[in-house]
Amino acid sequence: MNIRAIGLTTGLAAFLALTACHTEKGGWMPYTGGSTTYISTQTEPKTVILRDVRSGEILWQMEIPPGKQLTLDFVEGGGDDPDVTPDLMRWQLFEPGTKYGRLRNSITVPPADCLSLDMEVRPGPEYIAEGPEQRLRTDEMIDRPEYWTPVGGPLPDDPKGVKNYDD
Repeated sequence: MNIRAIGLTTGLAAFLALTACHTEKGGWMPYTGGSTTYISTQTEPKTVILRDVRSGEILWQMEIPPGKQLTLDFVEGGGDDPDVTPDLMRWQLFEPGTKYGRLRNSITVPPADCLSLDMEVRPGPEYIAEGPEQRLRTDEMIDRPEYWTPVGGPLPDDPKGVKNYDD
């Protein structure tokens, strides 16, 4: 294989990778069949609803937690019933800004002309839940020395050795 063929193959692979990324704007070269991405923030928490337009039935709904990104994609012909649910919707929650990743959840859905995908902004703000790994803030009661609490306690012998909040 010559250098030119290797360069062409590498360039084509890079081009295809760039066009398939998950972003709110559809990637570098968005197209109708590409993935759709919604990012929920504390000031704009979002809910995505998939409805069957024939009956008005809600087929799937996701309240995206603030600080998360929902990416979904429709696969034509990937469903389990060629008449009722011929297509497949794949989805995954990611950290905001995730451009590449496997969509590991799925649901079979009616054909595209029978679906309505709606996004609603919930009343906010909604705060991001702090995980157990979240470091305690310095103004938390547990972080304070006894002499800074309502219970009180002895001051240290050397006031210059005391660390203030700003130190």
